[in-house]
Amino acid sequence: MDQQRPLLYFALLFLSYLIWMAWMEDHAPKPVITEASSAATTQNIPNNNGNSGNRLDIPEGVATAPAATSAVPTEVVQANKASEIHVKTDVLDIIISTEGGSIIQADLLTYPISLEEKDNPVRVLDRAKAYAAQSGLISTAQGLAPNHYAQFSSPQSSYELLDGSTELVVPLTWTNGKGITVTKRFTFKEGSFLVAIDQEVDNQSGTVWKGNNYQQLTHGTKSSSGGMMMGIQAYVGAAYYNEKYEKVSFSDMEDEKVSSVIQGGWAAMLEHYFVSAWIPPKEEKNTYYTNYIQKNNRYIMGVKSPQQQIATGTKGVFSNQFYVGPKNQAELEKISHGLDLTVDYGVFSFVSKPLFWIMQSIHNVVGNWGWTIILVTLLIKIVFFYPSAISYRSMAKMKKMAPKIKELNERFKGDPQAKQKATMDFYRKEKINPLGGCLPMLIQMPVFMGLYWVLLESVELRQAPWLGWYQDLSVLDPFYILPLIFGASMYFQQKLNPPQMDPMQQKIFAFLPIVFTVMFLFFPAGLVLYWVVNNLLSIAQQWFITRQIEAGKSTSVIALGKKLLIKKDS
Repeated sequence: MDQQRPLLYFALLFLSYLIWMAWMEDHAPKPVITEASSAATTQNIPNNNGNSGNRLDIPEGVATAPAATSAVPTEVVQANKASEIHVKTDVLDIIISTEGGSIIQADLLTYPISLEEKDNPVRVLDRAKAYAAQSGLISTAQGLAPNHYAQFSSPQSSYELLDGSTELVVPLTWTNGKGITVTKRFTFKEGSFLVAIDQEVDNQSGTVWKGNNYQQLTHGTKSSSGGMMMGIQAYVGAAYYNEKYEKVSFSDMEDEKVSSVIQGGWAAMLEHYFVSAWIPPKEEKNTYYTNYIQKNNRYIMGVKSPQQQIATGTKGVFSNQFYVGPKNQAELEKISHGLDLTVDYGVFSFVSKPLFWIMQSIHNVVGNWGWTIILVTLLIKIVFFYPSAISYRSMAKMKKMAPKIKELNERFKGDPQAKQKATMDFYRKEKINPLGGCLPMLIQMPVFMGLYWVLLESVELRQAPWLGWYQDLSVLDPFYILPLIFGASMYFQQKLNPPQMDPMQQKIFAFLPIVFTVMFLFFPAGLVLYWVVNNLLSIAQQWFITRQIEAGKSTSVIALGKKLLIKKDS
């Protein structure tokens, strides 16, 4: 039986995982589509027919009523074309259009684009990408409610949260001239990326007003971010919450439309590190929908509320929240249940989430993410010290017995079955487990992959410095020092392993340090730092165990907390 090296298994598993993730990006199962069954939540949504200026872009499968449009006379609309309202707080710089009161641009003032562009904030909502947050009202009768094409008015063209103030309210007003007045209020808070948006309907029309509220996110391009290798990237697309985290990629929207009635929840558009999301009241049952407008290449994720009736002479309010900001898990969890899942760790979330908690706890003490990575690597190494010791002890025995194994291979060269039987008998006699070096590595695989996604997805590590020229652990090593150290450590670690009998496998192993070094050139510096530290600790442990075996001593290593007991026997 040929020897199988743990490193080769691990390399193949790691590469297979990357290939699988790339495949899943294009072939993942479509989300379950459930048709809305409640008349109270499905009626009165307009279809996509008619003039583009009046179209709400909500799929026909969700709605049947005619488009609700502004009843402002044509000449007034033309003379009062859409203008922009500039709103600035301590953390947000936003532009709201008077057409529908849509948020068409949102900059995050506390998150610069890069360390080289510290004065330029990250732009999440972006008119250049048709990435906007729209909201509006729809009613059973034409002219009774303003959709996101209706023209609003505002008393000011700019608003700013002044020093010493904790709240800023931006009102927009629409009226049909027949007793219906809608006031859309945006309430901003100091230090918050969460915006409260209320649509108040003042009904003085003489009849009962019936209508619904809707909010939607529209995205016009298939952008990507968080680039790794082989198509492995942070997820970019839509998502919503239906008692579990549901992703709807742009390609899914082109194939099928989601229409599902959900209590509470949220609807979001995700990018690497940042997210925008509509959060309706948690007690409401809302219709969640998606749509793809091929004509102008727009992808839509939206929410429609139940119908509300407002008696004449009274007012009614539709209240929602809108978040646009970083994917900060602690903050998102407070806003809405499951919103923290937009920090998408994939299938290894069960490992990534506790790992991130540990890293966050360590960072609270040391205050540096580079040293945090080093300390968590050491902690992981301590936890897996005993399984690693089994692996290295097995490899050390294999290396010591390599000449005898080679002799067996030569003796039974022409008889594969006899060679296999003799080799297995030899393993049993010498108490060698040929898989002993592989299985402990497999146990550690979920931890490695979990940490991989923590370092890729966590906005807390974005632009986090370590030391020297490492001022951003989320980007590539500018001088490729860590990848080169990793390659050298991998090469040196191979020298501690037993030589491979198969010449082809020898060539593969000789080439692996080069392959992984090239791969790691494109990995974030924080991830490469983890691997370098892990390799150096592994080399130290493997060197010690190999030295003990070669000296003719058997070692048993027991990891108990921070105490490592080594008992020697002849």
